[in-house]
Amino acid sequence: MQVHVTTRQGELVQVRVVSSVHPSAVDGTPVAESTGPNPIAPEGKELISGGVSFLVFLVIMRVFLFPRIKKGMDARYNGIREDFEAADGTRLAAKSDVAKYEAALAEVRAEAAARVDAVRQTLDQERTTRIADANVRINTKRTAAEADLESVRTAARDQVAAAVATVTERTTQLAVGKSPDASAVQKAVQQVMQGAHS
Repeated sequence: MQVHVTTRQGELVQVRVVSSVHPSAVDGTPVAESTGPNPIAPEGKELISGGVSFLVFLVIMRVFLFPRIKKGMDARYNGIREDFEAADGTRLAAKSDVAKYEAALAEVRAEAAARVDAVRQTLDQERTTRIADANVRINTKRTAAEADLESVRTAARDQVAAAVATVTERTTQLAVGKSPDASAVQKAVQQVMQGAHS
């Protein structure tokens, strides 16, 4: 007789009493129980069927599935490689375009700088020419103005000399009682005026 006790987390769950006497025993003599097949140890036909199944699966894999998988992997690899090559080509084309753009930009900048220098030189020449023309005009006008001023001074001096001579003649006539010589009076007045200017 055997007692089986089942516990769960330290608590008693079940108690079974099992009789060690086989029910088919006659006269109470125990009959030895036959042990069935070992569930862990495989039998020969299981080994054979497993081996055959493995070989069939291996043949199916080698003949049908592996070539398809390899073909798909090769296609994927080739596609990725082509994408990389296309990307490299695009990158090189972009670098070439950037180099062309930079060269064109440098050429445009150089041309713009040359044009600016040419315009600056032209403006400097025009300014120099205009300044020279203005100076010539100013000198011409100054000379003309000085000539006009000198003629006005001369005319004014002559008028003043004539007026002084007239006044002197009149004063002398009033003081002396007779008219002095007009040429002598004018000569004396001119000498006095020239002495005063010098």
